[in-house]
Amino acid sequence: MAEIAAAEEQLGFEPEPPALNYSLWDRKWYIALFWGLILIDVIAQPIALYFGLWYGTDLSPNVVFSIITAALGGVSIFEYFIRFWRLWKKNSTCRVIGARRMYLDWFHWNFSLGWIIIMIELIVGTVPEHPPIRLLAMPLASMLYAFGTELLIVDALRYFEVPAPVRISSIPKGAQLRPAIYSIIEDIVAVDGSGGTAFREALNKRYEASHVFRAMLRRLGAFWAFGCEAMAVLTTILVFTIQHEAAYCVGWSIPFIWAAVWTLVTYFYVKRKLREEQKAWADEIAEKQGAIALQNTASE
Repeated sequence: MAEIAAAEEQLGFEPEPPALNYSLWDRKWYIALFWGLILIDVIAQPIALYFGLWYGTDLSPNVVFSIITAALGGVSIFEYFIRFWRLWKKNSTCRVIGARRMYLDWFHWNFSLGWIIIMIELIVGTVPEHPPIRLLAMPLASMLYAFGTELLIVDALRYFEVPAPVRISSIPKGAQLRPAIYSIIEDIVAVDGSGGTAFREALNKRYEASHVFRAMLRRLGAFWAFGCEAMAVLTTILVFTIQHEAAYCVGWSIPFIWAAVWTLVTYFYVKRKLREEQKAWADEIAEKQGAIALQNTASE
């Protein structure tokens, strides 16, 4: 808290909050292409392969799902190794502030854990002669469980003022925790969004200087954490209760529909809060300048 108070004091008379120097709009085509490929890779491909191979060939159930598993996640796996290289290479421009290169970043370790869980499900599910289709519809829900739980745990520790038990990206071990979504934003934009270490530094400066920005991230963290868990539970219930082929389609599609809605809500919420931040910043500057003017008048 002392660091944040000092930052607010130091930047208190800047005309605007510290800039992030990053624009999603400038990268709109890359974002559209990437998520278009992800949707094809993780929604269209497994569903299309299932129905095409199941009803269009004489392959055994085990072979059908083995092919689907082998074909799954190509874009995500490619991106995984690309971001690994960006963080690991000696002259990395997106490395975590104050961390060795072997640390990578917090999101990468969470991403790795999520993929390990998914691969265990898929491998176990494809071993039987007649694979359990409901289990094979669970990978996206499992990823939501993993990230939602991590968000909740970190935010609970922050709420009870527990120091960071390990380094969480640019937050060193033993430091005051920040909302879990802070590190996810930091890592994704810095590495996948090519914002680099400069974005990590700019985000840190903005967080320390603006109480409105901090409050916004706290609320967004809760919004995404509880949303992830709720969507994971709903998907699980649907997968294990409705007709098996419908369950397979639901398991591989509905989490993305939820994510699109949550992203849209987040976009408009952030736009509104950033406008409020600008106004609050200007009001606070005016208040401080007025106080200084009164003090100077009194001293005369």
